[in-house]
Amino acid sequence: MSTTDDTTAQAPALIQFIRDEIPLAHTMDLQLGECSDDMLSLLAPLAPNVNDKGCAFGGSLVSLMTLSGWALVELALRRQGHDCDVFVAESTVRYLAPLWQDFRSEARLAVDAEWATFFNTLNARGRARIEVACVVPGDDGKPAATLSARFVAKRRG
Repeated sequence: MSTTDDTTAQAPALIQFIRDEIPLAHTMDLQLGECSDDMLSLLAPLAPNVNDKGCAFGGSLVSLMTLSGWALVELALRRQGHDCDVFVAESTVRYLAPLWQDFRSEARLAVDAEWATFFNTLNARGRARIEVACVVPGDDGKPAATLSARFVAKRRG
C-alpha cells in the first residue's frame, strides 16, 4: 500500500475524530474534501457558518483553515506511526473577500517546509514544528482567506 493509499484510508477516521472531539467542528458540519500526502482539504456548508450579513463568518473561515492545517500534520504523523499531541503555535490570517456559498480550505506545507526535516527533528528531540499554508478559494478562484501557521508536534509519554 502506498503512502497515498494510507492517507486516503486514514483521513475519514481522522475527520470523524475531529467532529466527535471538537464540538465546533461538528456544529460547522465540517467534511473531508480531498487528501493526499501533501494536501488536505475540508469543506463546510454556508448555512451553519453564516454571519449577520449572509456571508461566511470569519471565525468559521479561520477555524476551517486551522483544522485543515492541523489535520494535515496529524495525518502525516499517524501515517508514520507517531503518537503525538499537535498544537497550533502561531498563525496569521488574512480575509480578502466575502464568501456567499459553501466553502473549503486547502492545507499544504509552506514553501520552505519539508516532512523529512520535521520527522528528523521529531525523532531526535521528541518535538518538532512545521509551517503550513492554508487557503479558502473564492468564487473567482482567487483566495478569499489565507492562513499561515506553525504547528508543533510533541511526542506523548
